[in-house]
Amino acid sequence: MTKDNDTISARLARFAGELRPEDIPASVLERAKYLILDAVGIAWASTHFDFAHRSLSALTELSAGQGDTPVIGLAHRLQPRDAMLANGLLVHGLDFDDTHAPGVIHATASCLPSALGVAGLADLDGRSLLAAYVAGVEVSTRLGAVAKGGFHQVGFHPTGLIGTFGCALIAGRLLGLTGKQLEDAQGIALSVASGSLEFLQDGAWTKRMHPGWAAVAGYTAATMARHGFAGPRQPYEGRFGLFPSHLGALMDKADLSLATEGLGKHWELPVVSVKPLPACHFTHASADAAAILRDKHGLKLCDIESVRVLVPGEVVKTVCEPVATKQRPQNSYDAQFSIPYTVATGLLRGSFGLQHLEDAALQDEEVIALAHKVKYEVDPNSPFPRYYSGEVIVTTTDGRELRHREEVNRGASDRPLSGADIEKKFLGNATLAASSARAQQLLETVLTLDSAASARALAQAFAR
Repeated sequence: MTKDNDTISARLARFAGELRPEDIPASVLERAKYLILDAVGIAWASTHFDFAHRSLSALTELSAGQGDTPVIGLAHRLQPRDAMLANGLLVHGLDFDDTHAPGVIHATASCLPSALGVAGLADLDGRSLLAAYVAGVEVSTRLGAVAKGGFHQVGFHPTGLIGTFGCALIAGRLLGLTGKQLEDAQGIALSVASGSLEFLQDGAWTKRMHPGWAAVAGYTAATMARHGFAGPRQPYEGRFGLFPSHLGALMDKADLSLATEGLGKHWELPVVSVKPLPACHFTHASADAAAILRDKHGLKLCDIESVRVLVPGEVVKTVCEPVATKQRPQNSYDAQFSIPYTVATGLLRGSFGLQHLEDAALQDEEVIALAHKVKYEVDPNSPFPRYYSGEVIVTTTDGRELRHREEVNRGASDRPLSGADIEKKFLGNATLAASSARAQQLLETVLTLDSAASARALAQAFAR
């Protein structure tokens, strides 16, 4: 329902504030639980890695050693906002979390920490948590889609930047804000939303904190609005609103109607893709194509003269440049955003998994040597952003040309991972840090979360 002279924030406020759990199709609610299951498993897996514990040390200091809010996969307790930041960091830290392709956004990584944290603070039940999470994903994915991939071209990360607005509405809904207050929360979010892609230059860790920071910023914005703090009325379309200020010349390609089109009737959550590989989604089709070529032809380093990879032009800045660090990643984050490394790994090792982010794998001189033979070309037939396609063309030392194209990346909405696939992925991730029995218990808890009487108890159940 729209009204004359409606702002985007007014329409989103009505949707987020008025959506009832019974208005959400059962299939959407079921898929939402599987997206949350995927996220919880990744968070547990992240606790196996150094970045999680360095981050926890900082957040424990910020919490002044006090707090009673659980953190997924850990025994520590933090202040509520610090726990939201930690949970987002853990879900997104391995770059293994879900992606909405049209919005180019990892929505669950911010929406789950927001919904879990605020529902716990408000002492609500699991059904309320799940409905708020769905509302946040619907808003975040639509807002991301408006830019049509433009944010990445100008150096902004939608997961942090856009995620803040979705989290402001999640928090506002769970805190019982009025429609006007929900509008104010979005206006306030405009001044605290952030997310830079500068980490791509050197493999810095900052991307990992973007979704958790979005949850923190969204909760902050909603709380300020709850107490009467006024926000701008047109945070999206205004003269200095989100899209004009951040997209610049690319604003001409944006479509503001996508922010509210089909709200409550057409659901974006089922379009969200679950990742089969722990790397930037832009690399998946190419990495899979490389592995398929290896399986079909039994390729070895000595067989390969050169490799060309056809990629969407929109992803070049993210996974193909700067060439030097893509061909020889300096750390795991460089590797996860590298077409040369993921393709070389697929061609020589037959897959790309968490084991290929370990230090020993990054020093694999055979893979590095092949990565230096991998060149990229812009694919003139790319279906981006609907799909993140990839085509690998290998020229062999005996003059053959071998090629394979993945038009639709595995895990995309038209080629989705099933519930059983997600359960298998979850168990593989969770058991990096938990026993098989504990992982199975977690799985059952997540898939029945909408029947839980207490979001606080859920948060405790997700922790160690």
